Amino acid sequence: MAAGIVVVFDFDKTIIDVDSDNWVVDGLGATEEFERLLPTMPWNTLMDTMMCELHARGKTIHDVADVLRSAPLDRRVVSAIKACYGLGCDLRILSDANRFFIETILDHHGLRGYFSEINTNPSHVDADGRLRIAPYHDFHAGPHGCGLGICPPNMCKGQVLDRIRASAGVDKRVIYLGDGRGDYCPSLRLGRDDFVMPRRGFPVWELICEDPSLLKAEVHPWADGEEMEETLLRLVGRVLVEVSNKQMPQLDCKLESLPAVAAQDGALPMPMPLRIKN
Repeated sequence: MAAGIVVVFDFDKTIIDVDSDNWVVDGLGATEEFERLLPTMPWNTLMDTMMCELHARGKTIHDVADVLRSAPLDRRVVSAIKACYGLGCDLRILSDANRFFIETILDHHGLRGYFSEINTNPSHVDADGRLRIAPYHDFHAGPHGCGLGICPPNMCKGQVLDRIRASAGVDKRVIYLGDGRGDYCPSLRLGRDDFVMPRRGFPVWELICEDPSLLKAEVHPWADGEEMEETLLRLVGRVLVEVSNKQMPQLDCKLESLPAVAAQDGALPMPMPLRIKN
């Protein structure tokens, strides 16, 4: 990717406007059972249990897919994804949902090909036709060892983001978008040249607001698809200008031949001096 920018999206309540797990459980009429079991097991284990319960009730994998295809996805989010891809950004997903849910929705909207990688809980359809959901980190074998105390046992997004950064290259700038508590850990791991886009009014925004000084990255909140698109494309444009400036040939003695008024009038593009936007 030529742009030198990696855009990492959470999925639930970030790309789509709902939680895909709740959307399926509610859509297939299993809300009461879900709420009864919720206090008894980790969320990831609960979703695997619920898929088995739905299968026992006669719901097929096609029924699950049909509900997923109806999940709301803001058209401005779609246009933001396509625009970033067109500008050369490397787009990746980092989500605590599961692969079947995410790929079904992306395929329905023709978006899967825009993402170079989907990092999420693995899933598969077993021989009996049941969707089985496994943890990203096998917490039964041992804890992921994050230590922050916020990440769920099945996934530390901060650790996954570290791997994404290593695979993308240290020279890449990262823009991270998310909404939930699990998105706080990766936000803390971003550097001064990176950007975090928390969804305003959601748990990750509230955690950031408790002490913004803990983050090195610039913070640019958003509330809906329109604001996400505008903010994301502005940040991508800003990075492209900064990269272009760095790639300009050294002027050295040629500076003497430049009219002084050129710099005064802003003829040379300048980076935007922003830190935190509220």
